[in-house]
Amino acid sequence: MGLFSGKCYSNVRLDGKTAVITGSNTGIGKETVQDFFKRGCKVIMACRNLEKAQKAATDIKTNCGESENFGEILVTELDLGSLKSVRKCAKHILETEQRIDLLVNNAGVMMCPESRTEEGYEMQFGTNHLGHFLLTMLLLPKIIKSAPARIVNVSSLAHEMGSVDFKDINWEKKRYSSLGAYQQSKLANVVFTVELARRLEAANIQNVKTYSLHPGVIATELGRHLGATYFSFVLWAWRNIATYFIKTPEQGAQTTIYCAVDEACANESGLYYSDCATKNAAKQALKEETGKQLWQVSLKMVDLPEDFDPFK
Repeated sequence: MGLFSGKCYSNVRLDGKTAVITGSNTGIGKETVQDFFKRGCKVIMACRNLEKAQKAATDIKTNCGESENFGEILVTELDLGSLKSVRKCAKHILETEQRIDLLVNNAGVMMCPESRTEEGYEMQFGTNHLGHFLLTMLLLPKIIKSAPARIVNVSSLAHEMGSVDFKDINWEKKRYSSLGAYQQSKLANVVFTVELARRLEAANIQNVKTYSLHPGVIATELGRHLGATYFSFVLWAWRNIATYFIKTPEQGAQTTIYCAVDEACANESGLYYSDCATKNAAKQALKEETGKQLWQVSLKMVDLPEDFDPFK
């Protein structure tokens, strides 16, 4: 259990609200679902493995017991490594839901061996950024209509050491680095958050806010590739020294929950958080030119027109 961890103390209810949470059948995503469910929210778990998601939903309901104050949990299929799946998921949500008050882009892969998405993109950038970028673009008109609303992107401290290589964003020329690719994808999460906030403001949309965050080092399935990627010393340090800093999934979900519900950050947008407080993001994440360039490159990679306007 982490000795240092922020906590969301807000008692805000989410009755009548609808939230979409990606990758929520385990870890901090599952904890976020449980928190929203207890607050009376309708929660849509958008997950790649439907069987695991259904089991997670059942576990949450069992853990919570019975109460008239609880919300509702629905499960839908979403494979962020397939843009076809992202479009299908978004279409289903748009056709079946009247509103989307919260979008939590939580799912991700971390330092996996070199592999490609269905469309041939580097797996970590494709999953962590492009899949969520497309999902957000497609859901944004309904999110705007549901305002006040919030979009929360789970990033990582690793973004601080990352760079977005626009000359080889897909790792086709340089030697693959699982860590470098992860850092690039997490930096893209923060850049996207900042740029989306800028564009919402430019479109005079005041009641949709964006947030990115570092959840902390957490004992979840996300670190399953560490042993295959680094030397035995790193694995030893992970299992021993890091034990004092590793958070439980419940602790790790606190900053996500804070950004999604807390009144203290209701009027903030485009900022980066850690332990339920604002923190300075890396300077490269704040450069307007980087945000504009990533936006245009992302539109092209997910096959949306250059003049695509989700703000209308």
